Amino acid sequence: MKEFILTSTGSPAKSKINYENELNPEQLQVVQNGDGPCLVLAGAGSGKTRTITYRVAWLLENGVQPQDILLLTFTNKAAKEMVSRVEALLGQYPQGLWGGTFHSIANRILRQYGQKLGYSPNFSILDQEDSNELVGMCVKDLKIDTKDKRFPSSRVLHGIISFRSNKDCSLEHALEIKHPKFVPLKDEIREVADLYHRQKLQQNSMDFDDLLLRLLDLLRDHPDVRERLASQFKYVLVDEFQDTNVIQAEIVHKLSSNHKNLLVVGDDAQSIYSFRAAEVRNILDFPSKFEGAKTFQLTTNYRSTPQILDVANSVIAQNKDQFKKSLRAVVKAGEQPNLVPAANQAQEAQYIADQIVELVGDGSSFCDIAVLFRAAFHSQALEFELMRRDIPYKYRGGLKFFERAHVKDVVSHLRLIQNPRDVMAWMRVLKIHPGIGAVTAAKIGKACANIETVDDVLTLDIGVGAKARCGWDGFLRVLSSLLKGKRVPSYFIRALASNDDYQLYLEHTHPNHHERLEDLEQFAVFAEQYGDLGEFLEAVSLTSEYGAEKGRADFEDRLILSTIHQAKGLEWDHVFVMHLAEGCFPHSRAYSEKGGIEEERRLFYVATTRAKQKLYLTYPMTAGHDTLEIKEPSQFLEEIPEGKYEMVKLKHGVASGWGSGSNSMGRKGGGLRSDLFWGDNDDEPAIVLDDLGERVKKTMPTSFLRDIDDL
Repeated sequence: MKEFILTSTGSPAKSKINYENELNPEQLQVVQNGDGPCLVLAGAGSGKTRTITYRVAWLLENGVQPQDILLLTFTNKAAKEMVSRVEALLGQYPQGLWGGTFHSIANRILRQYGQKLGYSPNFSILDQEDSNELVGMCVKDLKIDTKDKRFPSSRVLHGIISFRSNKDCSLEHALEIKHPKFVPLKDEIREVADLYHRQKLQQNSMDFDDLLLRLLDLLRDHPDVRERLASQFKYVLVDEFQDTNVIQAEIVHKLSSNHKNLLVVGDDAQSIYSFRAAEVRNILDFPSKFEGAKTFQLTTNYRSTPQILDVANSVIAQNKDQFKKSLRAVVKAGEQPNLVPAANQAQEAQYIADQIVELVGDGSSFCDIAVLFRAAFHSQALEFELMRRDIPYKYRGGLKFFERAHVKDVVSHLRLIQNPRDVMAWMRVLKIHPGIGAVTAAKIGKACANIETVDDVLTLDIGVGAKARCGWDGFLRVLSSLLKGKRVPSYFIRALASNDDYQLYLEHTHPNHHERLEDLEQFAVFAEQYGDLGEFLEAVSLTSEYGAEKGRADFEDRLILSTIHQAKGLEWDHVFVMHLAEGCFPHSRAYSEKGGIEEERRLFYVATTRAKQKLYLTYPMTAGHDTLEIKEPSQFLEEIPEGKYEMVKLKHGVASGWGSGSNSMGRKGGGLRSDLFWGDNDDEPAIVLDDLGERVKKTMPTSFLRDIDDL
């Protein structure tokens, strides 16, 4: 049954939406003048979703049929939110509108036309686990000796294949970017990739990458299908265009090739996913690629205070390859962002925890506060401090520190050194080595039931098969390297992290092996304050959060800890951006990558624009205990003009031993201290290291305490 809206004779139909009252002038321009190729540069907090929603409503109210509109997003949640907002605006569901993620739209089209590519309409979609397992089966079918060469795990192999597909590059180039050590294995890896592709086709299956790749194949190789779809979609709208890869950009180009009404919305200043093969050039080159393209800017920010935006605008302005724009605040003025140099990581963590307690005491909820960092390992010292104080927190997008596999690996090795009869530690440690399965590991563990010290393990006569013997010899090499040096926790951790066998295992098993090694160095830094292995293991094992989260499954009001990548698109009242030191943020690898520093600067911009009311920027000036390393402040901090922040000077010393007593993560009674003192002259801060008169260092005054000389 059709419905008609009757109007008075001679009077035009009135719009249900008062666009002029409900949109600001920037948004209104996009909504009413978005025909043809259009680039909408939507700054952080500028009402991007609102603009897209009203644009769809405008098209529908002006006679465009829902089935003629294609709305592409990156998450199902975003697609559902936009369509539901359109429904709320119009008072009815836009039945027939094509809205969804790139993958869901590709799936819908391939169900209809996949037979042209050799797929039946009932093809299966493999999830991540399925894909990894099929890759593993291909390795076995090819009879590749994975033990002899430490061949990449199926998970790492699938990651390489996926990156190559999304980057649309050669296998060699993908290996050089992601895993240079595996370049000598490129021929075998290519065989696996080719067989994996053939197996999927034979099994009538696609993985998530295939959905995009096969859709592009369809549009490239079958002009009749491309013409039919491009004719149907009179208007194509794309959200978060800065996050598209080259495959997605080409799909969008072909689907809009007939009517050329392509409106893409995004922010080049928030392009931070190159490691996932996102291509910032897609948005930067849009005006030159599409003839007659119009560019709109949404720069009115409804989220942050002017003081926060001053910091964000100042830093992102240093990027050369970008569309110049400056966010303007709507909300009233607030406090200046705080810039906080701390003596060390312990003091940085204590300061952040103190401020969180104060904010909650002033009426904020824990869930209104977030601590953001460049890499997961930067949060370790803070996690210890939060555990010590019993401050509830949630780690977004990953596992808490002690839940991470490589940290458990280290702890298991240390448990064996402390107690070689620990069968469960044996089970975890031995599975690292090729040729040793659960049965053999249990046998070895039981064989060690009567030995007294870990040194006895080196002379133990274990009766195992040839394959297991290879793994056992590898373990003995690792154990020997751990027992060669000073027998303290920090040495053990660094010795394992630098061991060739263990490094090969990490790269073989985990796509992000570099980050895991950085985790372990951070763990070693923390361990430097312990001279006794037993005390260290006691401190680690007795934390309330060790191994798994307990007792807080239903506790919703928690502080948020998150990497900046995981925080994109979110906002909090109060945001701490921590560990803003050179080599940490920007990451040291960025200096050797093309465009690396500019992407790191965009990451800083994303971090600062998550804050609504208060922004705290912190960094440790030193790292280490036994050996002191001076940390320079991030170059991004120096790009903030004076007067745009308030320097916070920490006047009270903080024990890096994490306090004293039974409720402490540190040694009982304290221990090594690394304190920051401020004398009568506030322009001349000094770092005083007090360890029974070991040595004193002083920081000569510069704008960011950069030059440090020995007294």
